Amino acid sequence: MEKTAETLLAHTGRNDYELSILLVDDRRMTELNSSYRGKHTPTNVLSFPMLDPDDEEENGMPRLLGDIVISLDTAEREATETGRSLDDYLAVLLVHGYVHLLGFDHEQGEEEEAGMRAMEKKFLDLLAVPGRGMTPLGE
Repeated sequence: MEKTAETLLAHTGRNDYELSILLVDDRRMTELNSSYRGKHTPTNVLSFPMLDPDDEEENGMPRLLGDIVISLDTAEREATETGRSLDDYLAVLLVHGYVHLLGFDHEQGEEEEAGMRAMEKKFLDLLAVPGRGMTPLGE
């Protein structure tokens, strides 16, 4: 996942940004999803932006793009259900979370969702990840 994240950061000109990736279980993901989205079920991925992706670096400190939290339990289940390898599916979820950190939100209408899907496809093509076109939208 580290190499995937580094590739995404480099491809978007954000080599000097920091990005946190957390793998959690369904119990912890349910807590986060409940606290931040009011949904009392686990989801596959959540993104927490730290600042605007276009903000300038301050005081020589690295820019913190944000956190991507992935439920490993849900990812394993969904990968099995879709016949994908766990590694490929984790890359799909990481890309989905990363695109959210760039400011896209599929819940803001069809046009925004189409733009988000196009960016995800571009990144998955760049990474040569099989399973393009998957929609990693959990509830």
